[in-house]
Amino acid sequence: MPLRLYNTLTREQDEFTPLDPQGRLVRFYTCGPTVYDFAHVGNFRAFLNADVLRRTLELLGYEVRHVMNITDVGHMTDDANPDGGGEDKMEVASKRLLEAKKAGSLPEGTDVDPDDPLAVAEFYTDAFLDDARRLGMRVAFEAEESPELLPRPTQYIEGMIAMVQRLIDSGNAYVAEDGAVYFDVQSFPEYGELSGNTLEALRSGEGGRVDMATQAVKRHPSDFMLWKPDANHVMKWDSPWGEGYPGWHLECSVMASELLGDGPDGMIDLHSGGEDNIFPHHECEIAQSRCASGSSSFARYWFHTRHLMVDGAKMSKSSGTFFTIRDLIERGASPAAIRLELIKTHYRVNSNFTLQGLRDAQRQVDRWTTAHDWLAAHAERTGAPGPLAECMPAFVEALSADLNVAGAIGILNTALGALSVGDGAGPDCDAAGELEALRRMDSVLGVLDLERTVAADADDVDETAVAERIEARNRARDEKDWAEADRIRDELLEAGIAIKDGPEGTTWSKVIQ
Repeated sequence: MPLRLYNTLTREQDEFTPLDPQGRLVRFYTCGPTVYDFAHVGNFRAFLNADVLRRTLELLGYEVRHVMNITDVGHMTDDANPDGGGEDKMEVASKRLLEAKKAGSLPEGTDVDPDDPLAVAEFYTDAFLDDARRLGMRVAFEAEESPELLPRPTQYIEGMIAMVQRLIDSGNAYVAEDGAVYFDVQSFPEYGELSGNTLEALRSGEGGRVDMATQAVKRHPSDFMLWKPDANHVMKWDSPWGEGYPGWHLECSVMASELLGDGPDGMIDLHSGGEDNIFPHHECEIAQSRCASGSSSFARYWFHTRHLMVDGAKMSKSSGTFFTIRDLIERGASPAAIRLELIKTHYRVNSNFTLQGLRDAQRQVDRWTTAHDWLAAHAERTGAPGPLAECMPAFVEALSADLNVAGAIGILNTALGALSVGDGAGPDCDAAGELEALRRMDSVLGVLDLERTVAADADDVDETAVAERIEARNRARDEKDWAEADRIRDELLEAGIAIKDGPEGTTWSKVIQ
């Protein structure tokens, strides 16, 4: 079944066809984190949507080579500025940790030298990878064997210098009076096609801020920096244009072309990121990549995830709605529930993250887990194909329609409603086939192999009361009073207790409060 994706470049749903002549290999690049702090749920929504897209492609039979960068230099605090104004985010992180060290308030477990930006980057990279693996991001696991799939810009400086020189030689870049190298946007007529900006609008100040300190030396206000000479910058390298550092946009172009650019003229199939990456970052990537390669395209399909809100508003530390993954796990959320909550809303719709949503996601995970474990325990049962196997074409069709994850989840839940598992005779169908179908569906959703529950804290939970409610539920199940049994399960879940039925009886765990 063909996959149709909304392509930011064409502003239409396009049928996906890879560059690979054999039609199997997909070259996929994702803009990853800047490792100057712990990644938050908004960051992970974009990363997980890319993971779901990758898994969907694999379900459809493609082989995916997925690269995601880990930015450890050059990403500045003023993203809206084409030059990446402000401070290097890695220096910001170093200063923050250094101040905390002086004050004796470094976060617990922080074993890092705040004076060393690369050490700071490595510390936050390790933290990100821990979170990514807990949430089942496949590229994070693959990078254990193939670290080049998570490239760091500091490892590709030589390639960046070479690309800058090619752009100067081709007339697409110039060395300004201030010594910095800028890309000449007027040399690339297609500049603005991805974002919808025009050079006229940008000249008048629309579509992005202009650094007044550099405007006078630039040919056009939106000319963006490729290399900045700065001998005082903490992270710097020798170059033909002086000791300095690369522009943020340059990094992804170089890493994508070196690691994925085996297609015609160095093109890749897919490029993803958050919608805030569209301009200026991805617009600038396209310009410099195409001019450096001479290609008619850089990435053929552009996949962008909309913003994540928390309780209907922007994340805010002051209001207590700024969540990292480890924040949520400390509150009692399971990685499986976090992943499901972050992927269940369509990627092109702003998502509203709530703690109640996490509890609802946990309920879904528990339901799928119960079905999975029962089918696994009774896989010897034979019969005709059951509702899970029968719904697979509809499940795939939903995902193929611009990654309609919510629709796919609805199809799965409807099928589970028609499948009787648990006490009684169980499904009169091919249990092994149903298990295989459920696992194929979960190969995209990616929750059943994650940590589904968290350990309960006896100091916070009245274990006697929980045991009494479980006993009451078991009595209701013995009497086949399924409504009462479900009511008690829901009552416990509302109280922050998730229960699970297994071969050894009913167990419970604490969920987010």
